[in-house]
Amino acid sequence: MKSSVLRVLSAVAAAVALAGVTAAGQSPAADAHTAAAKKAAGEDWVHLTNLCDPRGEREERGDTPPARSEWHAEPQKVFDNLYFLGEQDVTSWAITTSDGIILLDAVRDYSVEDEVIQGMKKLGLDPAKIKYLVLSHAHFDHFGGAKFLQDRYSMPVMMTAADWDHLARSKDVSKPRKDRVVTDGQTLTLGDTTISLVITPGHTPGTISMIFPVKDGGTPHVAALWGGTNFAYGGGMVTEQQPRAFWFQSSITSAQHFADAADKAGADVMLSNHSNRDGSKTKLPALKSRKAGDPNPYVVGPDAVKRYLTVVEECAKAGLARLGS
Repeated sequence: MKSSVLRVLSAVAAAVALAGVTAAGQSPAADAHTAAAKKAAGEDWVHLTNLCDPRGEREERGDTPPARSEWHAEPQKVFDNLYFLGEQDVTSWAITTSDGIILLDAVRDYSVEDEVIQGMKKLGLDPAKIKYLVLSHAHFDHFGGAKFLQDRYSMPVMMTAADWDHLARSKDVSKPRKDRVVTDGQTLTLGDTTISLVITPGHTPGTISMIFPVKDGGTPHVAALWGGTNFAYGGGMVTEQQPRAFWFQSSITSAQHFADAADKAGADVMLSNHSNRDGSKTKLPALKSRKAGDPNPYVVGPDAVKRYLTVVEECAKAGLARLGS
């Protein structure tokens, strides 16, 4: 009951506050950027254009975990060397290499054993072979399970210095011990696989986006994973020294930076750590019914990868324009 009341009160407060933002935030420049975002989205990323909504998205954490039926999702092989290990809304990805496994994000503390550990076993993978855990950013739905994995398997946990600091200020009790620090442009090599780590602040102070090779039936592709999509609306980030305008501009710069890196790498696969952002909610079922010779729905081509990041950039520009209206 307490959790439900808090959620309702939070929603009411947010609605009241955001009503003023919407009313005062009318801007021809913002409308132009929103139109540019929708044009870039096309049919591929139409669900991503809600980033242009001035109300944004906020995730509320209740006092108790929801029922398993509200978050559980079955694990699935997506490429020869990439596996989906996620909840219904948040994703952990496992990259298999010739010398072990690199895990990208750790979902929530209450779901990590079910989704990651048991999910890997269902897919024939050994969790003990996880050699690195890379955390895209310091939000509990991505780092929540990291302490459990760190305690059980003692693998190095990697995050940026800015997000280690952000995590240190968090009141969450289930957070990993500070371990390795990622820098922009750093690479991580395990066996026959190298992933590139690109720092893209905006969602958090030190969000990490990633580029890495995947194979589909032996055919090579390059995946780009955008590490944090929504814009910074709170969570201790918006301050007098770093107001919302600072974070919108950070997102603009980051989208451009990562688009350049993805283009140079020839990325033709676009991934996210939220299933409603990269189309996983439809692509995973499509993979299950895929027939021999059918294309992999995750292979979208370099143009679609570029357009995804254009949507992020244009929506951030729309948000910035509203602040100045």
